[in-house]
Amino acid sequence: MKRIINILLVISAGVFTFSCADLDLPSDGRIELKDIFSRYERTQTYLKTCGNYMPQVGFTYENTNTPLASFCDEAQDANDHKDGPVAKWYKGLTSPSYNPLTASYMDPWGHYFQGIKKCNIFLSAITDPELATGNFVEEEKNGWIAQVRVMRAFYYLQLIKRYGGVPLLDKPYEVNHDFTQDRRATFEECVDFIQADCDAALATPETEGRPIGFRWAINDNERGQMTRAIAYAIKSQAALYAASPLWNDGTGKYTWKRAAEITKEALDQCLAHGFELYKTPCDPTIAQNAYAYYFITRSDPSRSWDKETIYETTAWRSNVWKHAGTPITDGMEKAGACPSQELIDSYETIDGQPVLNLQKPYLDKDHLQPNYNTNSLYDPQNPYVNRDPRFYASIYYNEAVRYLDNPNGIKVETYVGGNCEISDKVTEVRYTRTGYYLRKFNNYKSNINVDADGLMRIFRLAELYLNFAEAAYQAYGPEVPIASTVGGAPMSAKQALDIIRARVDMPALPSGLSKEDFEKRYRNERRIELAFEEHRFFDVRRWKILSESDNFVTGMRITKENNEYVYTRFKLAERSTGADKYLMYPIDHTEVAKMLKYTGEDWQNPGW
Repeated sequence: MKRIINILLVISAGVFTFSCADLDLPSDGRIELKDIFSRYERTQTYLKTCGNYMPQVGFTYENTNTPLASFCDEAQDANDHKDGPVAKWYKGLTSPSYNPLTASYMDPWGHYFQGIKKCNIFLSAITDPELATGNFVEEEKNGWIAQVRVMRAFYYLQLIKRYGGVPLLDKPYEVNHDFTQDRRATFEECVDFIQADCDAALATPETEGRPIGFRWAINDNERGQMTRAIAYAIKSQAALYAASPLWNDGTGKYTWKRAAEITKEALDQCLAHGFELYKTPCDPTIAQNAYAYYFITRSDPSRSWDKETIYETTAWRSNVWKHAGTPITDGMEKAGACPSQELIDSYETIDGQPVLNLQKPYLDKDHLQPNYNTNSLYDPQNPYVNRDPRFYASIYYNEAVRYLDNPNGIKVETYVGGNCEISDKVTEVRYTRTGYYLRKFNNYKSNINVDADGLMRIFRLAELYLNFAEAAYQAYGPEVPIASTVGGAPMSAKQALDIIRARVDMPALPSGLSKEDFEKRYRNERRIELAFEEHRFFDVRRWKILSESDNFVTGMRITKENNEYVYTRFKLAERSTGADKYLMYPIDHTEVAKMLKYTGEDWQNPGW
């Protein structure tokens, strides 16, 4: 909070510093609010600065180009023994003084509060008739206000996912602000604030078909602009989190029923305005299926062909080829996030059967004795055939075709002695730790000369289907159709999952599943569909299953004997990240000390 206080004290006098490249400024580089909001161009420039805090999601933690997947049970990072954030995370060296997820690259606490500060200044000034004297078209100004409200809601959502409840700031602080009156809001209060911001934005009249206002569809040169669909996606995710066990003990207002209503409205509104899952068949020499192709392309904001993406990273390609690539790729630097055997086990067989018995997936505590589902097509001696098509789109496995335009050419060989062999050498970061490499987002054509990997999606329609399914089965059971409040068709939790599965030609889930059995299938489906998209890290926390998921992962060591493969599961080193304190980030100790001094209250999260 110290950084926030210092920032707010500096800006509260109404004087700001900009780059001279952005604005026509006095020689000292400082400009007053009235000089910004009296000019159209300057106001528009300040609007853009409010959006500068939208994240560029990808391989971006502490400048080591490591994805969030490496910090949960989706992957074991090849840098697990180097003196860096992953190794420190696994060893339990996180503290209020040092968080491997935030150090050096970006501290979410300071980063998002900076964004909130910018939004508050904009909203306060643009609605002040003494400051906002520029020649503004009312519809355009209202659209700006709506967009900034959505930005602020997004920034708060990112904060509470990591820290729980945080201070709610809805206006710039005055110079004489009394910090002793500040308090940390509850998670529920923060979600109320997020919902209210989004609802206020969505109450703005639609200006579809015009180049101004708050719209559903935007043009390519407006990439990154906030839309109505983003507002609904934020509402959906915030409500789902608020209803989850970590944040609701059964007494909160965000019940599963309320979350089902909010998520259903978000889904129905997007469907009514042209959003749909990407299903266009693709050339098999480019990608294995539509799901695979979707993640190696860049979305079109006008939705002329990609009608699934709601919001994506706007600047950075994922660079999987370089930072989580295969050793046979020119210019590849490290294997990075190596998919865990637990993730591999979650992909069903093509007949729609789980590979493992989900009631008890493993017969031992170390996950070395899988409890196979005898009704599936799975063959332990040929484990990578007949799997969910999303497996082939997301994972490089032993004997996977590397170049789709040459299916009889080079294959990925992860067996001991192969061209992409498994390695447990501490200093060798170019080879997999688990027996697998990441394929999702990776265009096989990418290498040191061609950067053709996809951009990560922050919100997409499939998440809304999943969010609704989770809230609906919790509130009503798997097969009870939930009516729409905005004219959409009734839908059950099972129907929502079946729609997602149908996109990749997976069979519908069986009818008659109990709520408990459906939950296991749902969580498995969510894990598969959203793999490596920065959801699993937060899902295991909000479900409060961290102690089950994050103590270790396993891999598959393959050897070749007499021209046949021998598959041996093995356990990687224990991690010290399964304790309940890891359910939330620690707040930096300087922030905690500052607010303890001002308020007399300890704002630190439990366990830290």
